[in-house]
Amino acid sequence: MIKWILILLVVAAVAGLLGFNSISGAAMTGAKLLIGIVLVLFLLMLLGVFAIA
Repeated sequence: MIKWILILLVVAAVAGLLGFNSISGAAMTGAKLLIGIVLVLFLLMLLGVFAIA
């Protein structure tokens, strides 16, 4: 999933440099969404490990 986040961030940066603002915004929104999902999953895993221990 980190790979997809990096791909979307690169696409957003390149599209922003080339002037494609709508594509850049969509790619950035997708990256933000995936970052949120990764953070939630990480916190759930972290709390689960502490709850088991």
